[in-house]
Amino acid sequence: MATLLLKNADLLLTMDGQRRQIAGGGLLVRDNVIEQVGPSAQLPATADQVIDATGMVVLPGLINTHHHLYQTLTRALPGAQDAELFDWLTRLYPVWSELTDEAVYVSALVGMAEMVLTGCTTTTDHLYLFPHDSTLDAEIRAAADLGIRFQPTRGSMSLGRSQGGLPPDEVVQPEDAILADSRRVIEQYHDPRPYAMVRIALAPCSPFSVTPDLMREAAALARSYPNVMLHTHVAETRDEERFCLERFGARPAEYMRQLGWVGPDVWWAHAIWLNQAEIEMLAETGTGVAHCPASNMRLGSGICPVREMRQAGVKVGLAVDGSASNDACHMLDEARLALLLQRVLKGAAAFTIMDALELATVGSAAVLNRDELGQLAPGKAADFIGVRLDRLEMAGGAVHDPAAALLLCPPRGVDLSVINGKLVVRHGQLVGLDLEPLVARHNQLARAMASRHPAPAPRS
Repeated sequence: MATLLLKNADLLLTMDGQRRQIAGGGLLVRDNVIEQVGPSAQLPATADQVIDATGMVVLPGLINTHHHLYQTLTRALPGAQDAELFDWLTRLYPVWSELTDEAVYVSALVGMAEMVLTGCTTTTDHLYLFPHDSTLDAEIRAAADLGIRFQPTRGSMSLGRSQGGLPPDEVVQPEDAILADSRRVIEQYHDPRPYAMVRIALAPCSPFSVTPDLMREAAALARSYPNVMLHTHVAETRDEERFCLERFGARPAEYMRQLGWVGPDVWWAHAIWLNQAEIEMLAETGTGVAHCPASNMRLGSGICPVREMRQAGVKVGLAVDGSASNDACHMLDEARLALLLQRVLKGAAAFTIMDALELATVGSAAVLNRDELGQLAPGKAADFIGVRLDRLEMAGGAVHDPAAALLLCPPRGVDLSVINGKLVVRHGQLVGLDLEPLVARHNQLARAMASRHPAPAPRS
């Protein structure tokens, strides 16, 4: 069995149960699992592969709990730059209807490459429209080509505009086709075992784009397989709340409870507009939340009550959300934004550096029911990142507090990333992926898709 030794980290930030921070720390990996963690002097002197982390802070890989990777193709799109959610979607749905399987693959590779370079080692994704020959398989291929741990969700939309939903009819699918393909991808790709590189979840998109029947049937299908989770958008905006009250006679959180969409196998994206009783319901049922601070600010959706959720015992993780509502895939920066956003209304002491780092690591792992992730400890997955402390952005801050400097003086990227025991980023560069032709093809696809749906002229 292959071994990997990381040694001499200036600071090893374990995020383990004791939140140990080990000066001069290191760890020993056997195959894809951490075997030992501690001061470097207490570890074996050699291994099949040795990484000298002198001058670095090393921490668990960050975990992204909500994304729409295809949206890298519509970043900063005119006509959607200053819109709130429903108007933003209305502008973008026609452009997204141009997606192809190649576009899904290329956009996924671009988005995941950016995330890996900024600290992410595990990501989810929510692909919920499948025009032309688009498949979830394309994203799974991209993740395998890059080497990132992946938990894609087979999303769906079935409630078109002619039936009272928000999306145009041409981007929704028949519900029998959705369920059939959901079963196919689970049986073809889902790995329920610990340390799995691919797990599938099912994710009808939102209350305003699917029917109650699809929500119930998707839940029943997921729960017929081991470790297949459920995911959807809930309580993101006031518009969504009004839609649910008018159509279903219940607030979004209560509507989800009525459908059986709560429990330890469920996580919601956003969950901004919740009252205290709804927060307590999430805690009691073990339902998780993906917090998306940049997207929530970008669309003017509101501020998620993260501190109140955590105090109540809700599982909360971090997410960058779709690239057209962020418009970045920068995981370290997302953790910084989560830190700052909670302080806007609640004060500077309301949310700490460690609170934000917990969201991005152990919190996200708990949301995804992946207790083998998010910590540097024996028996955990060998997913970790390293950042040099002599970077320009961290000058001064890294001297005083390297852990705090990661978020208060965030680096532009990481210098080291190991995922599943394999080196994926070395000296700040992706191993085995040439970004220049990838970005060029991505931009060609983005330009062609947008050209067929120009922004409407501004009103005079």
